[in-house]
Amino acid sequence: MMNRRQTLAALGGLAAAATAPHPLWAAASIKIDDASALLVIDVQNCFLPGGSLAVKDGDQVVPVINKLARGFANVVMTQDWHTPGHVSFASAHAGKKPFETVDLAYGKQVLWPDHCVQGTDGASLSKDLAIPQAELIIRKGYHKETDSYSAFTEADGKTTTGLAAWLKARKLQKLFIAGLATDFCVAWTAMDARKAGFEAYVIEDACRGIDTQGSLAKAWADMAKAGVKRIQSGDIVVS
Repeated sequence: MMNRRQTLAALGGLAAAATAPHPLWAAASIKIDDASALLVIDVQNCFLPGGSLAVKDGDQVVPVINKLARGFANVVMTQDWHTPGHVSFASAHAGKKPFETVDLAYGKQVLWPDHCVQGTDGASLSKDLAIPQAELIIRKGYHKETDSYSAFTEADGKTTTGLAAWLKARKLQKLFIAGLATDFCVAWTAMDARKAGFEAYVIEDACRGIDTQGSLAKAWADMAKAGVKRIQSGDIVVS
């Protein structure tokens, strides 16, 4: 599992993994059943073209997600929901620039441009998402002194969002994960899903990554080690 305490500088060295064969690709024609849920991670304006922390081609995930979502009765969406002056913002640390790191009580923290501040347009979900049946929106990163990439557990590794309990109460066990960004919030969500005992499928063409200093290859390698299955949207049967 990706170590929340490591710095971005330690994320290199695995670029070859991005082009290597994928032994954990799931078989084609995966059928959605009553135990399946789609998790749509952080498809918010700040992460889309023109946003303060835009993920390259991030808007291209929206039509793929919309098409997939039509086949799911159970959909959960997440939002980064930061306070002004959040500890993960470079602007909150004198002399620091985005993508540098600082040591916090829970370990190394990557510093980001200000993004997804509560109540701002940048924090809003993309207006082009068309998932009216979504049952739950999980907001994360709203504790000012703690970041939260995963939909399950905050960056301190112990504060939970309650998502695992909600999914288990609904008897949902197969999680299909899409959104932004592959190498951060998507990957950490998928690995925490495995840690919580769920099946986890990351839909590669329904995600986009930041890929800084080898972070994308590192994330895929860590997900594979955790038992996350890497699939394409075409592998899923959408009725």
